[in-house]
Amino acid sequence: MIIRTPRRLHLGLIDPSAVLGRRFGSLGVALEGGYEIEILESDSKDIVAEGEDRETIEAALKRMNSAYGTGVNYRVEVRKGIPRHVGLGSTTQLSLAVGLGVAKLRNLNLSVVELAKTLGRGKNSGAGIYTFAHGGFVIDGGVKSGIPPLIFREDFPEDWAFLLIIPELKPGFDEEEEKPVMASISGKPDAAMEISHRILLGLLPALKERDIKTFGEHLTAIQRLVGRHFEDYQGGEFREDVGLILDFLAEKTYGAGQSSWGPTVYGLIRKADFQRLSAEAHGFLREQGVGAKVELGLPRNSGAEVMEENAFLSRLIKNVAGE
Repeated sequence: MIIRTPRRLHLGLIDPSAVLGRRFGSLGVALEGGYEIEILESDSKDIVAEGEDRETIEAALKRMNSAYGTGVNYRVEVRKGIPRHVGLGSTTQLSLAVGLGVAKLRNLNLSVVELAKTLGRGKNSGAGIYTFAHGGFVIDGGVKSGIPPLIFREDFPEDWAFLLIIPELKPGFDEEEEKPVMASISGKPDAAMEISHRILLGLLPALKERDIKTFGEHLTAIQRLVGRHFEDYQGGEFREDVGLILDFLAEKTYGAGQSSWGPTVYGLIRKADFQRLSAEAHGFLREQGVGAKVELGLPRNSGAEVMEENAFLSRLIKNVAGE
């Protein structure tokens, strides 16, 4: 069985202060290019993965077995991955892929939300869960008890995209490093109110109307407001070490921000402009002496894909043949 997941950009948390009884609330968008794993039943446990991917798979198999008695004897191979701790949602996407694969192999009819609960995902944000489940642009309603509910989901315009820059800098916080921050952060209620206002009467209408300029303006403003919640933990509205790159993106794209704890930063663009903007980004990075990957972030308006091996091979052959 082959499972392909999205990547996700995390576009911010609304209200860490929980003044209305719900904490956080997150925005995210699914992108192409996530994990591709193969998972099969086996006589023994066989994990073909490296480093933290292996640890994540081990943990997911153990949790599924504890909850549903599914055992741990599977062959799991990571054929394509998401870089760890750069702000693209690697842990949630891989955990859910393994959980979904085990559930399918054992004929368990479990929703993605049920899997997320079992796998310990969604404690602070539902963006990774709902991009995995549905793709597109998603907003969750904040944590009250259990997984935050999905309150909005919309296809992302396919002629829009993101210019992704992933600098060779210190990774973002991992889950253990993040825990004390998320437990202690109080946030700024005034920022939360403005973020909410901009989402409801700025970002979402612009998305519905496919108005990239207005969407980008509100996205940039929201990102800066979100940064106010976390400035005591990352040295400012954004990480200090990505400031120059964000200035470049703010000048060249419709809207810019930092995904999660970074170091990935992004600019909203029209897909047709990627080659030109990519060349400009590479030139800028060379001038600054910054090593980085520059990638096209294509929107993905569907969730994780599950295919039997034969169907996967058939599709691959057709793609290679250009049919």
